[in-house]
Amino acid sequence: MINIWEVKETNTMIEQENLDVRTITLGISLLDCIDSDLEQLNKNIYNKITTVAKDLVAVGEKIENEFAIPIVNKRISVTPIALVGGAACKTLEDFATIADTLDAAAKAVGVNLIGGYSALVSKGMTKADELLIRSIPTALCRTERVCSSVNLASTKTGINMDAVRLMGEILLEVAEQSKDRDSVDCMKLVVFCNAPDDNPFMAGAFHGVTEADAVINVGVSGPGVVKTALEKVRGESFEVLCETIKKTAFKVTRVGQLVAQEASRMLNIPFGIIDLSLAPTPAIGDSVADILCEIGLEYAGAPGTTAALAMLNDQVKKGGVMASSYVGGLSGAFIPVSEDQGMIDSVQAGAITLEKLEAMTCVCSVGLDMIAIPGDTKATTISGIIADEMALGMVNQKTTAARLIPVIGKDVGDTVEFGGLFGYAPIMPVNKFSCDDFINRKGRIPAPIHSFKN
Repeated sequence: MINIWEVKETNTMIEQENLDVRTITLGISLLDCIDSDLEQLNKNIYNKITTVAKDLVAVGEKIENEFAIPIVNKRISVTPIALVGGAACKTLEDFATIADTLDAAAKAVGVNLIGGYSALVSKGMTKADELLIRSIPTALCRTERVCSSVNLASTKTGINMDAVRLMGEILLEVAEQSKDRDSVDCMKLVVFCNAPDDNPFMAGAFHGVTEADAVINVGVSGPGVVKTALEKVRGESFEVLCETIKKTAFKVTRVGQLVAQEASRMLNIPFGIIDLSLAPTPAIGDSVADILCEIGLEYAGAPGTTAALAMLNDQVKKGGVMASSYVGGLSGAFIPVSEDQGMIDSVQAGAITLEKLEAMTCVCSVGLDMIAIPGDTKATTISGIIADEMALGMVNQKTTAARLIPVIGKDVGDTVEFGGLFGYAPIMPVNKFSCDDFINRKGRIPAPIHSFKN
């Protein structure tokens, strides 16, 4: 049982150390909405979302007021739309109308974002999958709250290189269509290897087909809390360091568990998972990079960074699984550039390059997240970066992702302002050598030998 005294223990964390519940995400299955008539399909989707999620925002606000716990976002994830729309959608525009419907439903119930404009193509693409992927630029350009993701690879199936090549082209199209806004729509698109079915964090959230009809998933975050705790054990041994991180993660997860239980009870919807992710914001003191510096690095990116991040990620997860029986999603540490002031400082100091970030993604929760790159980067180069990230996830049997932002009209030395939780980012240099012949091969990279476990 969780009681109010546990919540009161976290008051200082909330008031002074940027602890927050980053999101309550309501996952909704749209499988029962499927219809071969596009108009009826859109009507079914709108009605299902606005019925199931009608009280989500009100319940979130009530929990905030009752327990004095800030809940930054209320979000919805839905069944991957490539599956839902396959029977009715014959053109790119057909799929884009579903994005319009998702956006309208999200606005009607008042949520911040809705995820699930997605396709799962790790082994191959159906016609519906390819149509949805090619419709992504149009869908993101004309909607406000819709987020999109594509799973390109998995440890079990390998890497779909045809889809990787296509996504390099699609990402540049998204960037071009929003170039008057610094290619901002790219923030709403992410590609995955081993995408989880229960991720509450955008842009990668979708409601997996293994999930119940509706489920509550909560994402909780607290980089500032961990950093403050580590300030009290400066110079201590690794054993003390690890115990401090673990105990702090336990307390943070308990806050998320309370919110999840209350939301589940009030909405009468089953509780799914707690995602304990150290997700930074631009706020001073709310930085994963600052935690790495507190551990003993001059800048994130210095020698030892990957080891420090591996330790941090592992202890966060160990603390989380003791606090909740259902820890899932992407739990661990995020290392985005634009959303983390410490990471921005490290890039500007020359301590972090794209290659060092790639190495760090071997041990963190996600991957290359919110990385702004020159707008003239070739599609094949973007696909090459994506392929490298997919390979890390495939071989290491973990979730990896890439959320790259080619900012049209900007180059290395420039910065781009995204605003709000997204902050700003320096444009990072990209390796100029060509991978064209590699990316233009057809087919897929097979699964690694250790994937055969049947």
